[in-house]
Amino acid sequence: MAFTADRALELLESAFERGRLGHAFLITGTKGSGKRELAARMITMVNGGNTQEAMDFFGETLPPQTPPLEELEGELVRIVQPRMKSRRIGVDAMRELEKSFRVSAPTGKFKVGVITDADRMNEQAENAFLKTLEEPPADCLLLMLTEYPERLLPTILSRCLILTLFSENEKEVVVAGSEPLLQALGKFGGSGFGNVQAALSLKSSFAKVLAQEKSLIAKGYETQQKEEIKKYKQATEGDWLKQREDFFKAQVESDYLQVRAGLLDVMESWLGDVVRVKCHSQSELDFPQHRKIYEDLAEDQSLEQLVVRMDALVKMKSVFETNAQEQLALEVGFMQVFG
Repeated sequence: MAFTADRALELLESAFERGRLGHAFLITGTKGSGKRELAARMITMVNGGNTQEAMDFFGETLPPQTPPLEELEGELVRIVQPRMKSRRIGVDAMRELEKSFRVSAPTGKFKVGVITDADRMNEQAENAFLKTLEEPPADCLLLMLTEYPERLLPTILSRCLILTLFSENEKEVVVAGSEPLLQALGKFGGSGFGNVQAALSLKSSFAKVLAQEKSLIAKGYETQQKEEIKKYKQATEGDWLKQREDFFKAQVESDYLQVRAGLLDVMESWLGDVVRVKCHSQSELDFPQHRKIYEDLAEDQSLEQLVVRMDALVKMKSVFETNAQEQLALEVGFMQVFG
């Protein structure tokens, strides 16, 4: 699911306050979506300070401004970007970054490494960075920025939390599978919370959407793999084809996990709409077409009950960060959230 930089920061601040902030993030988005700005704000979030106050023409204090990313570079913050003539990021730069992490940060602070244009890492640099991802030092934060995440190794993608940004002027990216999921949520709304059969039916619909999306992802890569085999079978060694087969398998799994996370975000937004209606919030609804459904659900539930259900959904999302068995986690989670 794509977010504005402001919304992404809200979610990150919530995770940080609960002590659940990840150690590695891949921040993607088109030019102008706020990747560098979000990285700077994340650094300020974990290390504090460095915000600049200003006043408008009428002497009113404006909200604190975070300095540009480049101005935050120093003892605690290292920025790696393409510097070679080829505009690539070499292995030496990544080794220097890893070396800087060997020195512990002061208590309550984080060592931060930012890689801009991360897709410009050469193969040796990616492999060196992968070792850092696999064995992250304590109290460190790794931020990769790129417009082209598909150019990175699948093993790197699988070890990062991916934040996709869109600018205020862009139309939000539609999450794959969101339409049938929203239809299922709308149908569930007619039964209401506390109905076990309706909760299990919604879980089945969610699992069906996941299966359909995974099948589409697999078919897309299968076509690409067949084209590569046809083109290179006689020109390459068998080991290379096996490596590409493993690559496509990893990519299918990576894309699937992103879709699943996006659909869970859709459910969280939908349930958040119910809470907003219950609180008579003036905030815009994420799915205003469901307002009547929200009103009926909100009337039937106390705010405390809705908060418990929201907490259960957040817990279910966190379970998927482990190696939990998917179908069992879904069944337990949906019963707690919707049953």
